[in-house]
Amino acid sequence: MDVRHLELLRELADRGSITAVARATHRTPSAVSQQLKTARRELGVPLVEPAGRGLRLTDAGRLLADGGADVAAAVAQVQARWDAFRGEPAGTVTIAALPSAATFLLPGVIHDLAEEDITLRCNDVDLAEAEFAGLTADNDIVVAHSLTSVRPEGADGLTVEPLAREPLDIAMASDHPLAEHDTVRARDLVDYDWIGVPKGYPFDTVRLAVEQVTGAELTISQRLRDNRLIEALVATSHRIAVLPRFTTPTGDGLTLRALTDVASARHISAVLRPDRAERLAVRRVLRAFHRAAADAERRHPPQRR
Repeated sequence: MDVRHLELLRELADRGSITAVARATHRTPSAVSQQLKTARRELGVPLVEPAGRGLRLTDAGRLLADGGADVAAAVAQVQARWDAFRGEPAGTVTIAALPSAATFLLPGVIHDLAEEDITLRCNDVDLAEAEFAGLTADNDIVVAHSLTSVRPEGADGLTVEPLAREPLDIAMASDHPLAEHDTVRARDLVDYDWIGVPKGYPFDTVRLAVEQVTGAELTISQRLRDNRLIEALVATSHRIAVLPRFTTPTGDGLTLRALTDVASARHISAVLRPDRAERLAVRRVLRAFHRAAADAERRHPPQRR
């Protein structure tokens, strides 16, 4: 059994198309297709089958793709032991992170690693929850979030490290009528216009929960991704929004209030391929992420309810 065939099938499982595999492995699509044909001939069973305009793995192909992940993890474990034998962790670690989480995590991580022989390559990405898992194909660590679980949607089969549980508060202008209260309840929110996020983004789960609890359909005047933009619009109007507690600056016209009767916190997690999680340098960076997350939680104790 040629390990290269297992690696190819794993790439196809992760990336979903021959074109994407070719791009990631710096080959032509025809070269990837030829290797699939060779693997089919040598293994003696169909490994892919037509699916719409593309291909998908057969049961046999999926089994071997999972085997490719196991092989990669085993090799990474040996590499990690070798790195430990030779000395301190070193090398480049690539990170893709949700901007609002990176804001309170990355400064501490970079400071923690300042004396280490580890280079960080960071990229900020703002996606729907289910799309973060796909970034693990090209990044060592993906910092994602979810309102329902420490394991974001789509992360089955990946290594998930819980980092923090961040409250999501209701943001409003400092002169908003609701700002007079220490906390708010779902029924307090139904008469105000909201600035929301695109559907599929975790913060929208809070809006859906408020509608479920109250039976009211909320008015969403805008759906925006950028928290700084949302802050500016909320601070200068009577609209309200859901914003994260750790990085939303209060004062200067903006106030946060905890929502007491609806679950409104998000899980911040690091998502990794199991083989990448074995790298000594990656493990060292994860420790730095855990420390930065713990510092953020200490700086923002629960609000009075």
